[in-house]
Amino acid sequence: MKIEAENINFLDTIEAAQSVEELEQARVGLLGKKGEVTHLLRSLGQMNDEERKLKSPQYNKLKQTLEEAIKEKREVLVNREIENRMDSEWLDITQDSREINTGLIHPVSRVTEEIVSIFSDLGFSVAEGPQIESDWYNFDSLNIPPDHPARQEFDTFYINPGDDNGNDSISPNVLRTHTSPVQVRFMENHGAPCRIIAPGRVYRSDYDLTHTPMFHQIEGLVVGEDISMSNLKWVLIEFCKAFFELESIDLRFRASHFPFTEPSAEVDIRCSWVENSLVVGKGDDWMEILGSGMVHPNVLEAAKVDSNKFQGFAFGMGIDRLAMLKYGMPDLRSFFENDMRWLKHYGFAVEKTSNLYDKLSG
Repeated sequence: MKIEAENINFLDTIEAAQSVEELEQARVGLLGKKGEVTHLLRSLGQMNDEERKLKSPQYNKLKQTLEEAIKEKREVLVNREIENRMDSEWLDITQDSREINTGLIHPVSRVTEEIVSIFSDLGFSVAEGPQIESDWYNFDSLNIPPDHPARQEFDTFYINPGDDNGNDSISPNVLRTHTSPVQVRFMENHGAPCRIIAPGRVYRSDYDLTHTPMFHQIEGLVVGEDISMSNLKWVLIEFCKAFFELESIDLRFRASHFPFTEPSAEVDIRCSWVENSLVVGKGDDWMEILGSGMVHPNVLEAAKVDSNKFQGFAFGMGIDRLAMLKYGMPDLRSFFENDMRWLKHYGFAVEKTSNLYDKLSG
């Protein structure tokens, strides 16, 4: 009877707990190392065999009963605390959440990704080169003569390092005026055949609505045996269809002159103006978008490529200009003014992937 009385007393202690903390204190007082039930279990070692045989099942049953009671009581107290917290911390889930400010992709980065993706689909790989170039790589290797207007200081940023003795006769370096030097560097290191594009920053001393001292350009080069102008035209037509997302497109190749290509052609795209907005692909007007031509034999020889065995074509286009044409941006200078209002208007969501035309011919 004593065990039953103790059992009731212990259960009352558990039931009296009003919080999880009080219940834990009761558990320690009953079942902890110095708890009352633990003391009873330890007393079995001091009993004789007959008494231990009688008391052991009773004490173990008491311990099991209390453990189950504590578990049930804990569930009740935890649920009660959750209900109390929910009542005191009521939240109106219908209220509009705060606007989350997320970053946007700059149009130059977006258009660069689009261009690289399209040419990758056409089998081109990406090549890069230094932005500070030697005078030889930027001009001489590309068949640009010393008296060419592009080599004048009013058009090119020169960097003359001199030497420790103040000697200024050392051939100067320049901030590259185009990405064409990458052609020569790549062919020097990898030879021919090759098929590359070279995106990057270039620098010229010019600043107006459509020109900035620093802008972005992408160069294309294909060198191999039996390469012709027809290959060049096919690549550029497929690129323009993909970039402007058109099923068909009209390009006009006009004879021109570039020192590093022969023959050379400037490429125009058919367009029209509708309510002061440019519409690409239809109309009676034409707009220049890039320069191109067959690689001059002197450029191949400068890159240590046999011009009697290999031919190639090259093209170059302004990434910023293509972004203006495709997405209707009127002033190139706005690209570099760090105006958050402009970027919010013309920027692209980070999760938005390039919308590439997936019906390239061939």
